Amino acid sequence: MDPTTVAREARVERLRQARIADGKAKTKTKRSLDAVASLIAAGERITVARVACKAAVSTWFVYNSPDVHRAVQAAIQEQARHGIPAAAILPRQRVSEASLQTDLALAREEIKGLKTERDRLQDRVRLALGAEIDDVQRTVLLLRIRDLESHNALLISQLAEQTERAGRIERRTIELEDEVTAVRRALTRSIRAVPSSPR
Repeated sequence: MDPTTVAREARVERLRQARIADGKAKTKTKRSLDAVASLIAAGERITVARVACKAAVSTWFVYNSPDVHRAVQAAIQEQARHGIPAAAILPRQRVSEASLQTDLALAREEIKGLKTERDRLQDRVRLALGAEIDDVQRTVLLLRIRDLESHNALLISQLAEQTERAGRIERRTIELEDEVTAVRRALTRSIRAVPSSPR
């Protein structure tokens, strides 16, 4: 087979692989956007981790897919401004210790995920700055450094956002722990207040 034919077949294969990758990305994007809409309709708090879990995609995909990331951020901001729909929030008197424990477990799991994501973003910054430095001409290297600095600034911004969210979740975790303690004390008082039946 002559070199021209080999080169042409290689180009065709690259195009085919690109089309496959593009199709997969579109499918993931649709699943992620549907997950955002589903969580909103259910009155659940929107987070990157919950969207990724519901859509069966990675948090990396949610952060790095512009359409999905915009939808998630818009939903988070909307919930911050207006709160979660009242129909999805249980009345305070129906909040049980079990539901508080579940919220607490979810909050801890999200904190763990956010910390993992933070570490991964830091690793990406280090890898991006160290990659492709060997055998690169000075002019090309300068252009690459500018791109990496821009990308680094974006990652730092994302890291700051996630760190702030982790702080909010940690504060909410403390509140939930306090609520659990209060419920336990109230149950203990209620039990003690019930008169014992005569023998």
